[in-house]
Amino acid sequence: MRPSGRATNEMRPVSIETGVTRHAEGSCVIRCGDTHVLCTASVEEKVPPWMKNSGLGWVTAEYGMLPRATHTRMRREAKNGQSGRTQEIQRLIGRALRAGVDRVAMGERMITIDCDVIQADGGTRCAAITGGWVALRLAVDRLMKAGDILSDPITDHVAAVSCGVYAGQTILDLDYPEDSEAGVDGNFVMTGGARLVEVQMSAEGSTFSRDELAALMDLAAAGTADLVAAQKGATGR
Repeated sequence: MRPSGRATNEMRPVSIETGVTRHAEGSCVIRCGDTHVLCTASVEEKVPPWMKNSGLGWVTAEYGMLPRATHTRMRREAKNGQSGRTQEIQRLIGRALRAGVDRVAMGERMITIDCDVIQADGGTRCAAITGGWVALRLAVDRLMKAGDILSDPITDHVAAVSCGVYAGQTILDLDYPEDSEAGVDGNFVMTGGARLVEVQMSAEGSTFSRDELAALMDLAAAGTADLVAAQKGATGR
């Protein structure tokens, strides 16, 4: 049995609250059980120097955890420099969100998605991707309403969920007690059309079979479908 008592294919409760900050062009707080992430989207009418005059837009991301997002206080990375984990996660978020964007339709502008973990209980990078898409969607809607973008550059939803093997069972949406003891841990990023964007899988204590991988992918497809439904409920599209 799972520590939370959930069924093996059961997600944690998910809620997405939009418009939570005054200044960002798009913002939300996504809550996946006890994992809470603030996601904001900021629009700049420029692109990185290496993209200038390319005719392409750019979506990038930054990720961080507040000092008491976890059980014990962490030192702020602004003081000590970013960890390798933080750099890897924010690159993942950026790659994931760009998979659902037509960068030509964006025009030469950059949208930065900031993902700040308020409270962590497993699956923070997945929540950041799912909530980051909502913030991006809201920012693009604002640009389209202002007439700055003529055609919608967002081609599909993008959402992410964790799956793994815990106590010999394939399970969906790992919380921290499961994540810390899982024999196999994976993160699945998928589009609304159920296409894979990225899969991060590793054996943490035991190897896994092709049948288990297939079972995990089926769980991920169902989980991301639920997350896409939550995104649609939050944004109306």
